[in-house]
Amino acid sequence: MRIAVLTERADGETRVAATPETVKKFIALGASVAVEAGAGTRAAIADDAYAQAGAAIGDRAATLAGADIVLGVQGPAPETLAGAGPGALIVAALDPFGQRARVDAYAAAGYEALAMEFMPRITRAQSMDILSSQSNLAGYKAVLDAAAEYGRAFPMMMTAAGTVSAARVFVMGVGVAGLQAIATARRLGAQVSATDVRSATREQIQSLGAKPVFVEDVRGIEGEGSGGYAGEMSPEYQAAQAALVSGHIAKQDIVITTALIPGRAAPRLISAAQVASMRAGSVIVDLAVEQGGNVEGSVAGEVVRVGGVTIVGHRNVAGRLAADASALYARNLFNFLGAFWDKDAGRPVLLDADEIVAGVRLTKDGRVVNPRLTA
Repeated sequence: MRIAVLTERADGETRVAATPETVKKFIALGASVAVEAGAGTRAAIADDAYAQAGAAIGDRAATLAGADIVLGVQGPAPETLAGAGPGALIVAALDPFGQRARVDAYAAAGYEALAMEFMPRITRAQSMDILSSQSNLAGYKAVLDAAAEYGRAFPMMMTAAGTVSAARVFVMGVGVAGLQAIATARRLGAQVSATDVRSATREQIQSLGAKPVFVEDVRGIEGEGSGGYAGEMSPEYQAAQAALVSGHIAKQDIVITTALIPGRAAPRLISAAQVASMRAGSVIVDLAVEQGGNVEGSVAGEVVRVGGVTIVGHRNVAGRLAADASALYARNLFNFLGAFWDKDAGRPVLLDADEIVAGVRLTKDGRVVNPRLTA
C-alpha cells in the first residue's frame, strides 16, 4: 500500500496533509509513504524531516507512481494525478458542492474520492473531523487578527494616567470557531458577548464567561442542531434577531462572525447599515468570507475599510497557523484511515454500510455515489 503526499497547488494554501509524525504511523501500519519535494515547506517541515521519518522524497511524478492513496489538503486537480494507481483513494477536503465538475472527473478517472469535510458529526468520528480541528484554530486566529487591526488594548488597564476600558467583543455563531473565539478573547481580557440561532449554545457561552445575546419567544430555525450544525432561520427569527443585534453591534469594538450552513451560501448577519452604526476604529472579522460572507462589504482575501470600520476577510484562516493546522489535519486523516486499516489486507477496508464511509465517499467504481450529490 503506497501513500502519496502532495504539495498543495492552490493559491495561498500553506498546509500539508501529512507530517513526520503521521508518516511514521502509516509506515508502522505497513504502508510505504512518498512525499512530494517541498510539500511541507510552508508549514515549516523540511524534506529531511520526512526522509528521517521514513518517507521517500521525489518530484510529483515519482510521488504519484503507483500510489494507492493520495493525501491532500485541498482536492488535487484530476489531470495532475497521472501515475496514481487504478481506483486510488483521493483523501482531502474536496469542496463537493463548489467543485462538482472535479468530483465528476474523479469518477470518470476511476478514483475513489473521499471528502473529509463530509465527515459525520458522531462521537466515533470526532478525531477525524477536519472542520472541527481547523475551525478551532480559525476561531483563535480571528481574535488575533482582530487585535492586530484594533488600535487599542484588549484588557482593562488601570494606570496612574487613567483607566483603559476593556474591548467589547461580540461573537456571532457559536460553533467550534465561535467557542474558541470567545475563549481567546476572554483570555486577552475583553468583555465578550455572543449569539447563535441554536438556543442550546446559551450554556456554552455562559460556561466561558461570556454574555449570551438571544432572541426570546420567537420560532427559530428548521432542524435546529441537526448534525451539530445550524439550519436556516425562519423569517420571524431573522427579523427579531436583526432588531436585537443592530442595537448590540453599535456598542461593540470588535465583531467576529462564524456562521456557515453546509452546502449553502453563508447567511448574511451584518448589513451595511449595521457596519455604519459602529464607531470609528471598530473591527469586524468575517470567517465566512470564502462562502459569500456574513458581512455586507467584506471581500475575500482582503482587509477593507468602510467608513471608520475595518472588515477583515482573510482566506484560509486556519492556514495562517500552518504548522499547527497541518499537524491537526494530518492526524485527522491518519485517524480516519487508521480506523479502517486491515492489517491482514495491508490496507484500509471501507465497508459500504459504515456510516462514516457512506458519509465521506463521493465516488466509487466510476460513479458519483454520495446521496448529497445525487439527490
